[in-house]
Amino acid sequence: MTARGENASRRRLRYRNDCELEIELSWFAMTDVGRRRETNQDSYVTMPPVFAVADGMGGHSAGEVASAAVVRRLAELGGSERVVEADIDAVLADAVDDIELDAGETELGAGTTVTGVCLSTDDQPTWKVFNIGDSRVYQYFKGALSQITVDHSVVQHLIDTGAITEEEAETHPHANVITRAVGFNEAPIPEYTSLALIPGQRILICSDGLTKELTDIGIQHFLATQETAEGAATMLVRQAVENAGRDNVTAIVIDVHAVGDVVDTGSVTAAGIDLSELDPEDPEVDTEPVRVP
Repeated sequence: MTARGENASRRRLRYRNDCELEIELSWFAMTDVGRRRETNQDSYVTMPPVFAVADGMGGHSAGEVASAAVVRRLAELGGSERVVEADIDAVLADAVDDIELDAGETELGAGTTVTGVCLSTDDQPTWKVFNIGDSRVYQYFKGALSQITVDHSVVQHLIDTGAITEEEAETHPHANVITRAVGFNEAPIPEYTSLALIPGQRILICSDGLTKELTDIGIQHFLATQETAEGAATMLVRQAVENAGRDNVTAIVIDVHAVGDVVDTGSVTAAGIDLSELDPEDPEVDTEPVRVP
């Protein structure tokens, strides 16, 4: 397991280097080897503007080498004032070369999934979501859970074509077979999605070791009931391991407290601020979610 970056509580960041807009975020990452694996082949990076999870695959330590190579390359973007899709494409391509050199000859080859979010360069506050494989990004907002990424897997293809149901996919013999990866001497092909960056939003980035053990209802429950990013990430990983822990489990939870002067009501309450003391006529106080076109 390789971890790059650190956890943070209520950190203010510049959204883009060419504007004055600041955002306030908290984030927490946690990983566990699980109950059945000897090694942890998951890795993660939490270095704004990039947050990502990689789930390694391959014999012996090959998967750990692959996931470590990906987060090491993504960490090169940490602290960057501007990151675009081409930058992510480039570091993932470099990671493929690193994997080939670092893993050497292996019977099963070496590769990894990767999924995450990056602060976008769009004019409106936006996350750039990227994904290769079956690790996932979720959004929890206003009581609703949404899966943002689509798995690159055999069973997802079968679901999309109507060949099997989602219930049948859970026990399908090819449930662990993915159709895209970083490594195996192939060019990585990320799928990108834009997601509005909104006060009150909670983002979950996780490996499939978590989604194997928790249903969407379970994930929503822990995201809804934990006040902090640390509490949510800790409970999600702990529950996944306690349920069966068949695989390594990794989760990053990001809370968006404020975008510019627009503050999430829940974040204000969590900070111990009495809303009754705020002047509603103050233009810098707005407890309503920002509207995104």
